Amino acid sequence: MLIVKRMQFLIEVIPACICWYAAFPLSCRHLEEMMEERGVSVDHSTVNRWAILLLPLLEIIFRRKYKRTVGRSWRMDETYIKVKGARKYLYRAVDKKENTIDFLLTTKRVKAAAMRFFKKAINNSDMPEKVAMDKSGANKAAIDQIIKDNDTSIVVRQVKYLNNIVE
Repeated sequence: MLIVKRMQFLIEVIPACICWYAAFPLSCRHLEEMMEERGVSVDHSTVNRWAILLLPLLEIIFRRKYKRTVGRSWRMDETYIKVKGARKYLYRAVDKKENTIDFLLTTKRVKAAAMRFFKKAINNSDMPEKVAMDKSGANKAAIDQIIKDNDTSIVVRQVKYLNNIVE
């Protein structure tokens, strides 16, 4: 349950603002205007503070409650996308049934980023039995490090077209 002590607004106002902020491309100033139309005077900086405070908590709650179980055979890939004109790398993994395991957006395509992705994915799911990936050296080095650190056996298949489910 979310703690809303010391908040001056009705309990219905805060979730409504957070829901609209997270679900739609609205700025805090848009939400301030929307709430003003509904007779609630709230500042945009207050909405921003609510978002900073409550969205990470809601992510944890929803991830725990609604996360589907994923398979033990993963397909992992990274690709680059343009974000505000800058090239970013999107790491993502799916299982055989195309359930998303996890994703991570980074600025560099290096071993450290791949390690961060694998650690995040393994923390949110179980340890995989098989991982199919392309011939990226950074990804292979990261999974080898994970295998060495956890003293486990993961079958790593580096075949160019095995991870096409992800793409």
